[in-house]
Amino acid sequence: MSAAVLQVVRAGALTTVQDIGRAGFAHLGVPRSGALDLPAQRLANRLVGNGERAAGLETTVTGCALRASRTVLIAVTGAGCPVRVDGRPAAWGAPVVVPAGAVLDVGAATVGLRSYIAVAGGLAVDSVLGSRATDLLSGLGPAPLADGDELPVGRDRNRGAAADVVPYGSAGAELVLPFLPGPRDDWFAPGSLRALVTGHYTVSPASNRIGLRVQGPALSRAPGRDGELPSEGMVPGAVQVPPDGRPVVFLADHPTTGGYPVIGVVPEESLPSAAQSAPGTRVRFVALRAGRPVL
Repeated sequence: MSAAVLQVVRAGALTTVQDIGRAGFAHLGVPRSGALDLPAQRLANRLVGNGERAAGLETTVTGCALRASRTVLIAVTGAGCPVRVDGRPAAWGAPVVVPAGAVLDVGAATVGLRSYIAVAGGLAVDSVLGSRATDLLSGLGPAPLADGDELPVGRDRNRGAAADVVPYGSAGAELVLPFLPGPRDDWFAPGSLRALVTGHYTVSPASNRIGLRVQGPALSRAPGRDGELPSEGMVPGAVQVPPDGRPVVFLADHPTTGGYPVIGVVPEESLPSAAQSAPGTRVRFVALRAGRPVL
């Protein structure tokens, strides 16, 4: 019996294949990539009995629609959204059977930005450097979905038992981003760190998989720090400040090096919330030392 194929009926604004990413290649200029909201992606896989490395889909704002060639088991997590199978309401955050020939429609996000679709067996697209993730910065992995694309599904004969339902938190009205100051906070004028933690910032519409951009007060450079640094390594969560003075929090597709100074680093466990925060969401930066606020 042949494996199932998912045909893309509606690709949505930006739908990409994602897994947990391709760690270990930063020295080659390749970012980790992978799902921006890893807890949501892992949960979707757990709901259909996949291992955590299985590839699924990450939608952005408008969702997508897929037609199954054979009966498949799917789950939708991440941003809250309506889920329908051939026009009939189906569960979000729980396993759903999609019969052969039926259309799974994952609607527009109602809370958050990015929804995750897992199918039992995972998506069997080609792997690049050990991952099936789409990296928008380097161009590795499959291209973002387009109408008419076909996605092969892996065989699920060896998958584990699917969960019935698992609780999952949603994005809040305010995005709180704790960060560890440094390594280049000395490049900024006195008071800039306080300006960052007290300023009124909101998520910018220019945010993407590379970084969360914010709108708000610009941070000033220290006297004599008008140039740029030699390029140095960047990590997920780095709060880089370009010449316009407005911070950018690096996400999964971030460049692996950069010359703009980094005023702090957000721990990775806080980045899924950043990935789900819609433009206009209030952002509050909290500076930490030894795990405690310092300002």
